[in-house]
Amino acid sequence: MWGCSAQPGVDSPSGLATSPRNEPDHPARPERSSRSALPVLSTADPAPARSGGQHQGSRCSWPHPVHLSIGCRIELRCEAATPLLALVHVHGSLATDLIAPEQLLLQPDRTVEVLADQSGNRWCRFVAAAGTTSLHYATTIEAPDHSDPVLPGVRQCPIEALPIDTYRFLNASPYCDTAALMELAWSTFAGIPAGWSLVQAICDWVHGQIRFEYGASELHQSASQTADAGVGVCRDFAHLAITLCRCLNIPARYCTGYLGYTGIPIGLAPVDFSAWFEAFLGDRWYVFDARHNIPRCGRVLIARGRDAADVPFLRSFGAHELTGFEVITEALSSDAPRPLSGDEPAERSESPVL
Repeated sequence: MWGCSAQPGVDSPSGLATSPRNEPDHPARPERSSRSALPVLSTADPAPARSGGQHQGSRCSWPHPVHLSIGCRIELRCEAATPLLALVHVHGSLATDLIAPEQLLLQPDRTVEVLADQSGNRWCRFVAAAGTTSLHYATTIEAPDHSDPVLPGVRQCPIEALPIDTYRFLNASPYCDTAALMELAWSTFAGIPAGWSLVQAICDWVHGQIRFEYGASELHQSASQTADAGVGVCRDFAHLAITLCRCLNIPARYCTGYLGYTGIPIGLAPVDFSAWFEAFLGDRWYVFDARHNIPRCGRVLIARGRDAADVPFLRSFGAHELTGFEVITEALSSDAPRPLSGDEPAERSESPVL
């Protein structure tokens, strides 16, 4: 469960948010197969764990970009009419990569707005009726034919030369408690050259120190608590890496999005929202992923923020109970999008947890 959400099966307090699950921490999930038809990619240079910034990355072997069908189904129950904000649409920066119209279906039918904030995050705003509400989102997007870039030669931007809008990503935020980790950051990474290799060293350290485990994360777990616990889910990996970067004067921001089993063996866990982060190096932002710690293909960004508190996948201004949830990322054998069906129910769980 992420951010300010309710405990399993318990309504959340008014105005509190259900943050992105990002490979969620819940003890039980509905029995279902992971929906990904994508084979494992062959690469000219197999991608080992990115260690010390030495791995150069590799291009996916497809002769052209991949078309991914992405989307989600959310089902919730409200005792009364409840205003809601949902973050399920692809980020505004990816508009030109869409190759099919976005489809949004609410049942029962409600008036819905899709509104972009100043960061390009696209919020779906509606008022859920009393009773059960289902939200289905789907689209098809063209994913790049290459994995995350790995550029060990990129240098750190001097703090006095940073773009003015990056300074806020050096500050503490709800889940990134920089003061608590300042001493650890400087004692652990003091001898590493500034730049890409430093951020990669942070990712290596987080990846090695923190054990990934479903159900291991506390409701309001901060980065320092993750460091102490030594266990978490991908949101916690991202928060800890972000916090260490900020302690070392590297702007870092939280990302959430769709990331299935593109280019890797299909796992047993259902596809879910994922979390990673971006660090500002040189003159731009670069993707890093402390949870997986290898270059990945098929990332589809939904939102960016200081941390997960800024970009919950569901923000409820009233009591609600999540009763169903599913995320879909699958490669298409043709260019035709998979249409939504009004009578296609959301996946249900006996013990729904965010």
